[in-house]
Amino acid sequence: MVAAPAAADAVARARRLPSLAVGLHVTLVDGRPMLPPEEVPDLVDARGVFRRDIGWAGANMMLRPRARRQLLREVEAQFEAFARTGLPLDHVNSHLHFHLHPTILGAILRTGRRYGMKAVRNPIEPRRILKEIEPGARVPTFHISDPWARLVRSRLRRAGVRTPDHVFGLHWTGAMTAERLKGVIERLPDGLNEVYLHPATGGGFEFCAEDSMYVEEAQALVDPGVIAAVRSNGIVLGGFRDFV
Repeated sequence: MVAAPAAADAVARARRLPSLAVGLHVTLVDGRPMLPPEEVPDLVDARGVFRRDIGWAGANMMLRPRARRQLLREVEAQFEAFARTGLPLDHVNSHLHFHLHPTILGAILRTGRRYGMKAVRNPIEPRRILKEIEPGARVPTFHISDPWARLVRSRLRRAGVRTPDHVFGLHWTGAMTAERLKGVIERLPDGLNEVYLHPATGGGFEFCAEDSMYVEEAQALVDPGVIAAVRSNGIVLGGFRDFV
């Protein structure tokens, strides 16, 4: 999130870890714009931050030409800010998976090509695997985003952009415990799988009311059982750049 308060600190850490695959998390809701708020007045509220109502924001960007022009400029500003870091662009995704919105995906594709974008997340999660991990869990067989995600996958592939075959971390977002992560690793389907978490060692996130859950996700990533599962199942780890 290039406009977030800790972006500079994150970039400094990434530069000390050259093997870390870093991506751009395009933010158009529930965060701060890269451009001055007065340049994107139709995208922000009275505080100068993006609106939190994702339904209203999506309709605004689709139906109002002025908002679409501001969207394009803001997306460009975020790609440009990432480019200024000097870090290789491993992948692109978006906050709250807002790139499922066709107008936003169009802006990302139009801009991303000029900045070397080669991979984009597409949130399609095999829920049958989640049910195998926790047989009694209430996992919906259908989500309202599913048809959009399939359209996004088709659009990305037509554009020559790599996208994972499966993504894990949607249903258990913020709650990917070590046991759940181990279960996912032991059942990964064939193909390119993306597993995402929100690891943190503390709280205090600007737009998150319940951030203590992220500490548990950090612990899951270093759990000895999880590490052993990766090794015993012959999982090949890497960023998107290792598979494009």
